[in-house]
Amino acid sequence: MKTSDLDILIAPGLGGGSSSHWYTRWEQKLSTARRIEQSDWHEPNFDNWVARITEHASSTDRPIVLVGHSLGALSIVHAAPLLADKGIRAAFLVAPPSQRVLLTMPEVDPRFAHVPTAPLPFPSVLVASRDDPYATYEESEAMALDWGSAISDAGNAGHINDESGHGPWPEGLMRFAGFLKTL
Repeated sequence: MKTSDLDILIAPGLGGGSSSHWYTRWEQKLSTARRIEQSDWHEPNFDNWVARITEHASSTDRPIVLVGHSLGALSIVHAAPLLADKGIRAAFLVAPPSQRVLLTMPEVDPRFAHVPTAPLPFPSVLVASRDDPYATYEESEAMALDWGSAISDAGNAGHINDESGHGPWPEGLMRFAGFLKTL
């Protein structure tokens, strides 16, 4: 698939990201991409975050590919059972946090820490870093296995965000384009 043939819904993580974050740049660069806005980026409420994903997915008649980073990626996975009839073609999940880490984050609704283990109802790829402070590579592999996601090894890339030097992240955009070609 080409990006012009679908709607790309981007689910940012905790904090909502900066203007230089890779997913903000993708949103600006890809004409069919739009951000899933949340009412509170700093103290995420489980019900609200999942509902916003399903609301955005319900607002289009075109095929959808979901892109999520960190808690946004995990929110997509939590929302997956509610998305079966929403035209979701695939999900590109970048650096989801592990249950171990989520349990130490008091600002995050504890229901996020109940990481789903059921396979996703659509194709997906999980991009994982070998030195992500929010999930070990082994934890990421286990999540990918549970969800039926292909794993994409980003090497030593930290949390794949501004702090780890991934402003524009052209390698990620190439991985995303390659993933779209498989759909």
